[in-house]
Amino acid sequence: MRRLDDRAGPSARGRGPKRGLWKGEAPGRSRGGLSTKIHLACDGQGQPLAFTITGGNVNDCTQFEPVMARIAIKRCGPGRPRTRPDRVAGDKSYSSRKIRAYLRRRGIACTIPERVDQISGRRRRGETLCRLDRPAYRRRNVVERCFNKLKQNKALATRYDK
Repeated sequence: MRRLDDRAGPSARGRGPKRGLWKGEAPGRSRGGLSTKIHLACDGQGQPLAFTITGGNVNDCTQFEPVMARIAIKRCGPGRPRTRPDRVAGDKSYSSRKIRAYLRRRGIACTIPERVDQISGRRRRGETLCRLDRPAYRRRNVVERCFNKLKQNKALATRYDK
């Protein structure tokens, strides 16, 4: 049937399911258009430990527990790998009650600064503020250096292989 206004119907507007996506690909909308996010955990030397891939519109804090669940730190001698790091350093996007409670439950020290709205809420309620270990927080740039090493691989940095 022909439309009266000569426009294409819904199937030609790209409203159907996306085809050609493999399991490791997760395009999602963000401010810059279609993009993909890599949520990564690395050790103190900048070696990647675990990661997840999501669409660009997925919040960072939603992927914290899945990334932590995939961590496996090899031991020097025999035995199973450790699944619990000594300390976690993150930026303000990981500052939530749920994440802090998760780390406290597992006995993991954390170095995560609080957001301004959380600080003002604590002051209003008369609670003590969380202390931030500044020397440990400065080592957070190890994650950025790990991403820069990974971006040397063009398949990660760009999308030429599509």
